[in-house]
Amino acid sequence: MQFLNLALKTVGFTILAHVRAWHYAPLALWLAVTRGGLFAWFWRTITGFRWLARKGSLPDYNANLPVDKIHFLRTGPSDAILLESDGKFALIDAAEDSDYPAQKPHLAYPGWENYVVDYVKRVAGGKLDFVLGTHAHSDHIGGFDTLINDPEITVNRAYLKRYNNENMEAFERSYWDNEECYRQMLAALNARDVPVIQEFSLEPFTLGNFKLTIFNGHQRTSHDENDRSLGLLIECGGKRAFLAGDINNASGNENRLRKQIGRVDLLKAAHHGYDGSSTLAFTTGLRPKTVVFTNYAHRVYPTVLSRYITTANSKQLLATGRFGGIIAAFENDEISFYALNEFKLAQEAKPYSLESPQVNLS
Repeated sequence: MQFLNLALKTVGFTILAHVRAWHYAPLALWLAVTRGGLFAWFWRTITGFRWLARKGSLPDYNANLPVDKIHFLRTGPSDAILLESDGKFALIDAAEDSDYPAQKPHLAYPGWENYVVDYVKRVAGGKLDFVLGTHAHSDHIGGFDTLINDPEITVNRAYLKRYNNENMEAFERSYWDNEECYRQMLAALNARDVPVIQEFSLEPFTLGNFKLTIFNGHQRTSHDENDRSLGLLIECGGKRAFLAGDINNASGNENRLRKQIGRVDLLKAAHHGYDGSSTLAFTTGLRPKTVVFTNYAHRVYPTVLSRYITTANSKQLLATGRFGGIIAAFENDEISFYALNEFKLAQEAKPYSLESPQVNLS
């Protein structure tokens, strides 16, 4: 019975992973033959489901690791990523929050802002060189107002792309709380006199030993806020990591960016591993050795897994929900991975009456 169950899971995963991507098969086969052999491709494909089925293992994180690290916090299907390099810290997104407009009870998600604030205080001593909000969705910037307003936390500067609700499609305006989250974050930054950078270029800057480059920063009109998401390239010790935010290919962003970014060793998969991001062109263009999903393992789409396992030939797929968070440490010309093994669910979401602060959006 156990063997039959295993066989059914194998067949089911293979069919599910490829049923929506059947038209990629010729290219996938060609890549398999030219870059590793047909048998290797077939074996990796049919056994790929195992990353979902088993817990796997990573060594435990300890504070004596090298000074250059990326902390992927476990905050459910939302992003909160702390950069640490040579004693300097920065926060990329601040996870889902517990706040939501009273007229939108469907946004009563569990909030993680208290955990993010606590983590920044404990690990970074409450001092952040900068914060960066990838885009105006609550699962990315929702927790920033709580963090920025905390008197024990200081932020030197912020990167936040301009948001105009009038340019968004009706669904974005009516269903999500984009504008409220954006206004709350901007108001908190203004209240603490934090300089806000809203114009971006491909000019690199540094954080300790990290060389950083912001991608997708041009201010064009888009009806999809994920399409407008910022991405961050991190280079250190000859290794390259790309944090993809929620970038998708709605207007050809992934096709364009893959040429600018090039090959990477580590990729934070866009949009938590959901379909619509991680297109075939993007995965084969970046070909990451390791992929981190800021999500629970079972929520990552099989079609996305299939692309990384087969055409991208990624060797390691990790989900923050499986390891209580993940630490990527740049050490000995390699990137090593550790299980953080901690998380605390912040306060449960509560309805409240939101009066959006009047701030200048220009």
